[in-house]
Amino acid sequence: MAPVLKLISHKLCPYVQRAVIALTEKGIEFERIDIDLADKPDWFMKLSPLGKVPVLVVPTAQGEVALFESNVICEYIEDTRTGARLHPEDALARAQHRAWMEFGSVILGDLWGLETTQDAAVFAAKREALAAKFARVEAALGEGPHFAGAQFSLVDAVFAPIFRYFDVFDAVGDLGIFAGTPKVRTWRDQLARRPSVRTAVSADYPDLLRAFLVRHDAYMLKRAA
Repeated sequence: MAPVLKLISHKLCPYVQRAVIALTEKGIEFERIDIDLADKPDWFMKLSPLGKVPVLVVPTAQGEVALFESNVICEYIEDTRTGARLHPEDALARAQHRAWMEFGSVILGDLWGLETTQDAAVFAAKREALAAKFARVEAALGEGPHFAGAQFSLVDAVFAPIFRYFDVFDAVGDLGIFAGTPKVRTWRDQLARRPSVRTAVSADYPDLLRAFLVRHDAYMLKRAA
């Protein structure tokens, strides 16, 4: 029996989720090890030069190799494992997908500011930035149901964790970010139903994210009060 991959994880991390989704879509067995990023174990710091998750620990004949950065992990999974293809075969289309994956990472940066700020002006600026970025995504989408049509791809794996944030945010109050993006809304709904996306987080994810907002005294909560 082949050694199992190990994925070092944190329950709320969206970058971990994209790796989990990719592994699940490929049908790859792996062990998920959750850590506390506020109290990082020494063994983890030896594996991760940046002190961030995810880290994929790959067994080799020479010993274990640790891969860090989620997009690198997803690309490795795509390059080395059989199963559903998660990148287009065409080189130009593949490069475009990689660019949109990076665009998703930039969106996550705005989301971090939206959920952690205590300042009304910063919140408004981040909300507007997100609305503008999703308008760009709307223009790039085709007929669906996924980013590039019928085939689920790594771009879908990147955006699914982004949309999951809004499942919790919407329960706090409508931010209006998707008001003018019907294709994005349909894509979001489609991804939420996909098994690999649903199982990428634990059942307590919504409660953990709400607790995170409370700990940061997020303006989002005050706005809804």
